[in-house]
Amino acid sequence: MTTYLTALMIPYFTAFLLYMVRIIKGPTLSDRVLAVDALGYDLAAFMIILTIILRSPLLIVCGVALILWIFSLDIYVAKYLEAKELGD
Repeated sequence: MTTYLTALMIPYFTAFLLYMVRIIKGPTLSDRVLAVDALGYDLAAFMIILTIILRSPLLIVCGVALILWIFSLDIYVAKYLEAKELGD
């Protein structure tokens, strides 16, 4: 079981580091939001995979909550960018 976790952690941690670089260096707000989205969805997918491997149902609840939080962030930022474009 630990070999599965190790095999899963390496690509996910590499992706997490690349997403963090994009969040910090992103030239526009849209790039940063996209990186946060990808980071959050990957983290939720990783939590769901851990739920299956560790057989802990609490992690799936946290993963679903994280997905809903990311979706609300998308709606908030889209509304902000739309209002900014319209000049309101």
